[in-house]
Amino acid sequence: MSTTKSPHKDSHRSLIQSTSILALGTLSSRILGFLRDIVLARLLGTGMKADAFFVAFKIPNLFRDLIGEGATNAAVIPVLSEYKEKEQGRAFADLVGILRVWALIILGVMTVSGIFLAPFIVRLMAPGFIADPEKLFLTVHLTRWLFPYLILIGLTAYSMGVLFTFRSFTAPAFGPCLLNIAMIGSALICLRFMKEPLAGLVWGVLIGGILQLAFQWRAMSRIGIQSSRPKTLRHPAVIRIGRLLIPRMVGAGVYQLTVFIDTFCASLSMIVGEGGISAIYYANRIIQCPMGIFSVAMASAVLPTLSGLASKNDVVSLKKTLVFSLENIFFVMCPITIGLVLLSEPIIRIFFQRGEFGLYSTMITASALSYYAIGLFSFGGIKILVTAFHALQDTRTPVTVAALCLVVNAVLNFILMFPMKVGGIALASSVAGTLDFLILFYVIDRRLGGLDSDLFLYFLKVLAAAFLTGIGIFWFWNHVPFADEIFKFIVLGIGSVLFYEAACLFLRVKQAQAVRDWVKERFGRQRKTDEGI
Repeated sequence: MSTTKSPHKDSHRSLIQSTSILALGTLSSRILGFLRDIVLARLLGTGMKADAFFVAFKIPNLFRDLIGEGATNAAVIPVLSEYKEKEQGRAFADLVGILRVWALIILGVMTVSGIFLAPFIVRLMAPGFIADPEKLFLTVHLTRWLFPYLILIGLTAYSMGVLFTFRSFTAPAFGPCLLNIAMIGSALICLRFMKEPLAGLVWGVLIGGILQLAFQWRAMSRIGIQSSRPKTLRHPAVIRIGRLLIPRMVGAGVYQLTVFIDTFCASLSMIVGEGGISAIYYANRIIQCPMGIFSVAMASAVLPTLSGLASKNDVVSLKKTLVFSLENIFFVMCPITIGLVLLSEPIIRIFFQRGEFGLYSTMITASALSYYAIGLFSFGGIKILVTAFHALQDTRTPVTVAALCLVVNAVLNFILMFPMKVGGIALASSVAGTLDFLILFYVIDRRLGGLDSDLFLYFLKVLAAAFLTGIGIFWFWNHVPFADEIFKFIVLGIGSVLFYEAACLFLRVKQAQAVRDWVKERFGRQRKTDEGI
C-alpha cells in the first residue's frame, strides 16, 4: 500500500514546493502592485486620464496573451517538455533559439501594426471615448507609446516558458516585481517633479519591461541556454507548436472579446456612470491578487508535471494530480470569496480612497469587486482545468467552451448593466466563469474516465467552513470597535485565517490537516533546535 502512495505524495510535495516559490514571487509582485495602484489612484483617480491610461495599457497586454503567456502555457511548454525528454544539449538549445527568433518576428509585426492601427483599436475597445475627442486623442497617443511593451513582455513570457520546462521557477516568479518597481518609481517621480504624469508612467512601463526581459535571459544563461543565431527557422517542433497555437490564439481571441465587451460596456458612461473602466480595473487588481498568488502559481507549477504524465500516458497519476490541484484551489478561494463579498467597500476604502480617488470611486469599485468575487473559485478552477487540457495537447476544447461562455457573458452584460451599472458587468463575468468551469470539469471527467474522487463533497465542506468564517467576519467588522480601520482589518484577517483553519479541521478537510501537521513539524524542529537536541 505504501509503495503506491509514496510517489504521489512525493510529486504532490514537489508540486507544493514549486507552487510556493511561484506564490511567494507573485505575492511580492502583488504587494508591489498594490503599492503601485495606491500611487496611481492618488495620481489619477477615476477620471479621464485614468481611463485613458488604463485602456492604453490594457491594449498591448491583451495582444500579449495571443502569443505571450497563453501561447507559452498552451503550446510551448508541453512540446518543449516532451522534446526535452528526447533531445539534450545542442539540439534542444537550437530549438530554443529558433523559437526565440519566431517570437521576435511575430511580436515585431504585431507591434508595428498596433502603432499604425491605434486609432481604430482604441475606437473599437472604448467606443464611449468617441464622444470626448480629448480623451480619445490622449488614449491613442498613449497606446502608440505603450505598444513596444508587447515585444518586451512577449519575449519575457517565452523565456519563462523555457525556464518552466527546466523546473526553474524563481526568475519567472519574481520577474514581474521589476515592472511594479519601475512603475512605482516613475509614478513617485511624476508626483514630485512632473506636471504631466502620464509621460512618466509610460517610461516606467517600458523600463519595467526591459528589466523583466533581462532578468529572464540572465536566468536562462545560468541553466546553460545560450543565445545564438539559428541556421534555419524550420523545425518539426515549431510546426507542432504552431498547430497547437492556432486554436489557442482563437481561444485568446475569445477571451479578448470578453474583455472587449466588458470595456465596451464600461465605457458607456451614460448607462453605467463615470469612471466605469477605472472601477473595473481596480476591482480586477484586487481579484487578480489571490488569482495570481494561488491559481496562476498552481497552474504554472502543475503544467510541466501534467505534461510529463500525459506524455507517459500515466492517467492515474494525472487524475490524482489534477484533483489535488483543484482541492487546493477550493481550499484557498472559497474563504477569500466570502471575505471579498462582505468587505468589498472597506477593502477599497483602505487601499485606494485618497487623493483623486474619492467616495464615489470607492462605491463603484466596491460594487464591481463584490460581484467579481462571486466567481473567484470558478476563475481559479478554470486555470487548473485549462492547464490539464493543454497538458493533453488539446487546445480546442477550452476554446469551444470559452466561445459559448462569451455569448452568455455578452448577453448578461447588456441585460445587467442597466439596473446594476458596473456591478452588472462584474456579475455577468462571474456567472459566465462558473458555467465555463462546470462544462470544462464535466468534459475532462468524462475524458479521463472519471476523476474517482469525492471532490463535490470536499467542496461542500470547504464552502461550509467558509460560510461559518463569513458569519464571524460580518459580526466582528460591524460590532467590534477599533480606533484604526487598517489595524482592525489586519486583526480580522489573522483571526479569519485561524477560524477557517479550525472550522476545516472540525469538518476533516485534509488540506487543513496537512497545514496543521506542517505547523507541528516546523515548531517541533524549532523547539529541538532551541533545546540543542
